[in-house]
Amino acid sequence: MLVRHGRTMANAAGLLQGRVDNELDEVGMQQANQIAAALSRADQRPDRIISSPLLRARQTAQATAELTGLDISIDGRWAELDYGEWDGIPISEVRASDWQRWRADTGFAPPGGESLAQLNSRVSAACDELTAAAADQNVAVFTHVSPIKSAVRWALGTADEISWHLHVSQAQITSIGFRGPMPRLASYNDTSHLSP
Repeated sequence: MLVRHGRTMANAAGLLQGRVDNELDEVGMQQANQIAAALSRADQRPDRIISSPLLRARQTAQATAELTGLDISIDGRWAELDYGEWDGIPISEVRASDWQRWRADTGFAPPGGESLAQLNSRVSAACDELTAAAADQNVAVFTHVSPIKSAVRWALGTADEISWHLHVSQAQITSIGFRGPMPRLASYNDTSHLSP
């Protein structure tokens, strides 16, 4: 289960957040509790919790850890994409030509940041490592938009560019299941646990 963290003030303001280590805002804390309630049900209950090292993901994971009594393992491969110099600014402040290049070339990295290809490499390695555990355990990974898109790409066996065609909502749950060693997308972008 891939869980996108709850909302932060930067999310609410429409800023590129990347590696900026923001905490959840009040809405985000409420979302974290709603995720925890959903994941504490018998059919969803995780056997293991993994989190990005970034605070917003750890705070979201903590709510589930408290309800389930599980410890949280931190894995840096699940951190958000590093936007480098673009971190903390709205997309509208990125030069249009740079943004177009970013979307056209998966090897392009923002100044001081990380490319989509680099992100996909680290997330694929994390997914490969979890394949055996996911065969007989529910593993909940608390992470961010870009790693979730990358994990979906991994599960579907598609090209890197699929990321530009996916939308990941705030505080959503995406599930990848397995038939033998073959991953399959079981659910995507589920927000049914959130109150209206």
